[in-house]
Amino acid sequence: MNEAMNQFSSKEEKVHYVFSRIAERYDLMNSVLSFRQHKVWRTYTMKRMNVRPGQSAIDVCTGTGDWAIALANAVGPNGRVVGVDFCEPMLEKGRAKVEQKGLSQNLELLYGNAMALNFPDNTFDYATIGFALRNVPDVLHVLREMTRVVKPGGMVVSLELSKPEWPPFRSLYYFYFDKILPRIGNAAAKDNISYSWLPESLKGFPGRLQLEEIFRQAGLERVESKPLTGGIAAMHIGYKPAR
Repeated sequence: MNEAMNQFSSKEEKVHYVFSRIAERYDLMNSVLSFRQHKVWRTYTMKRMNVRPGQSAIDVCTGTGDWAIALANAVGPNGRVVGVDFCEPMLEKGRAKVEQKGLSQNLELLYGNAMALNFPDNTFDYATIGFALRNVPDVLHVLREMTRVVKPGGMVVSLELSKPEWPPFRSLYYFYFDKILPRIGNAAAKDNISYSWLPESLKGFPGRLQLEEIFRQAGLERVESKPLTGGIAAMHIGYKPAR
């Protein structure tokens, strides 16, 4: 696996390859490999966010747009949602879903880089990133960019895979994540790289409490987190200081 992954010159290049490769099967495999828990986690997080009609949001690393679509439904026709991603194959899948659901009026999926969001300061009420923060080149930098583009008092939210904190469950989960999940995913992707990236991406990623501290370093306050499904995922929320 390491030899295969070493063919890439940067983390960004690896991530772009992986998600371009799996775009066609991404939604299906997310449900299969997470036992549909990713939808439960997003529904819980949306309730916690309490998005209201007429508000605005940016979904960073939007992928095929599922969280952006949920946000667009929440803000309604008078609100505005933008999803950004640097992988066109994923965006193409997402745009097809946006058209199918009739959300083009208040939702736009755009090519963009999480490291340099092409929006003015203080633009959105919410900035979200789902299952992608571990894939970016610099977690703190991306969180600072998300903080920059939300309005004072606005909310920055991450939903991400995490590391179970109870040792017996952690051992069982790591066995599934390291040994079983990549075999299923790589068989579907028809290569030995794409889903091997999942355990690779989590190994060096901060734990839940460490990520809380990075949220604070990004300039956010009232930071909170919640482990989900035994800690295999975590929700993090922080607020941009009000003026």
